[in-house]
Amino acid sequence: MYAIIETGGKQYKVRPGDTYEVELLGADGAVSFDKVLLIADDNKFEIGTPYVKGASVSAKVIATGKDKKVTTFKYRHKTNYHRTIGHRQRFDRVQIEGVNHGA
Repeated sequence: MYAIIETGGKQYKVRPGDTYEVELLGADGAVSFDKVLLIADDNKFEIGTPYVKGASVSAKVIATGKDKKVTTFKYRHKTNYHRTIGHRQRFDRVQIEGVNHGA
């Protein structure tokens, strides 16, 4: 059994028991993802338009962290202009506990 959820502008194929790194949710403990695009169970598929009605995926936040640093360098020739900017994206590591079917 698996489900496809949408969070942080990205889509994830999730299975119960697996861990995933998603964009920062700002929550501690239990989390519920309501934007479920698809639920697959053996040979049955339930596809939403755009979301499956009443379906949700329950998870718990295990840890919060930061990704590797991404460096951006701006440069304009002949003008003595250059800037270096670094960014570290924050994320939550979640463990999927279960997939709840819609009504």
